[in-house]
Amino acid sequence: MKFTERLKQFFGIRKAISEEFFEELTDLLVEGDFGPAGAYKMVEKLREVCKKEKIAEGDEARRALAKLLEELLQEPAGTEALTLGPPDGILTIILLLGVNGVGKTTTAAKLADSGRALKRKPILAAADTFRAAAIDQLKIHGERLGLRVVAHKHGGDPAAVVYDALEAAQSGGGDLIIADTAGRMHTKSGLVEELKKIDRIVGSKAGTARYIKWLVLDATTGRNALVQAETFHEAVSLNGVILTKCDSSAKGGVVFSLAEELKLPVIYTCDGEKYGNIKPFDPHVYSLEFVGLA
Repeated sequence: MKFTERLKQFFGIRKAISEEFFEELTDLLVEGDFGPAGAYKMVEKLREVCKKEKIAEGDEARRALAKLLEELLQEPAGTEALTLGPPDGILTIILLLGVNGVGKTTTAAKLADSGRALKRKPILAAADTFRAAAIDQLKIHGERLGLRVVAHKHGGDPAAVVYDALEAAQSGGGDLIIADTAGRMHTKSGLVEELKKIDRIVGSKAGTARYIKWLVLDATTGRNALVQAETFHEAVSLNGVILTKCDSSAKGGVVFSLAEELKLPVIYTCDGEKYGNIKPFDPHVYSLEFVGLA
């Protein structure tokens, strides 16, 4: 049974609110990848709301919880975390980060396709030079989408690839750069240092450009996604998160931990392999879905 269904079932059979109700709800949220501290804090907030508003039944409490969850997700949002928009005369540079297997290359193509639909002029930068297959894959996406791909040879300097993409854009070749980086394991300090190098070069070259760093996370990873986010955030100061594989067995609670503990907003969610399988994150809808109200 999917976690959302379990939560929905819990509220469905709990007609009356009691101390046992709050204890079991805390345990359930922890099981849903919410995190012990975050789950306890959220349930305490719900307890206060129920007392203040004289909520006595489970279904009313579920709606109150959805509202609290939505408020939590809206707190970390900032202007630098906004989704892609139409051309505004400012070059946008997006650096996609994350560990192996989360779907960064496909996500880069999805973002480029979204940008193209908004009349932007995307350039794809194949900064994952550690895997020859990643370069080839991005080139294939570029051909399918009719977009320019800046790439160097396998084993080349990733920072140099991004630098060349910046040169191309600043000379009039585009107004949106989407850089696909290598699947750095957050436990490997050498690779994280390489990431910091890319960040420094982009920062020094970007000038007045809008520079955004989004971490791509597999939604099925659970609490380990928070560990990944903490390490990447410490290394390069992230602006937000893109969740992939949202159509599978993801429990979803880690999204609230990202907001609560790291103040990181989710920007997009992906639920398939097609270019159109990406959508802006909606805190209201997500919160309702999490508690089984949508």
